[in-house]
Amino acid sequence: MDLPKRAGDTPIAVELEEGKNYAWCTCGLSSKQPFCDGKHSGTEFRPQMLKAEKSETKYLCACKATANGPFCDGSHK
Repeated sequence: MDLPKRAGDTPIAVELEEGKNYAWCTCGLSSKQPFCDGKHSGTEFRPQMLKAEKSETKYLCACKATANGPFCDGSHK
């Protein structure tokens, strides 16, 4: 299994909207981090879907090493 590209060294704060679906980038290649832009095409990676339970700020993983994707768990340290 290939390893994802590290897209950053710190989590990315995003404003999620209640009921909205989001596609978190798992490959690290997207230019729209932390969200998927389709650059995983041709790889084994697929985006991880997230439906916001409420409108709030969440910190999404950019290093792609989290065990709690799409949320940051401090693995970048």
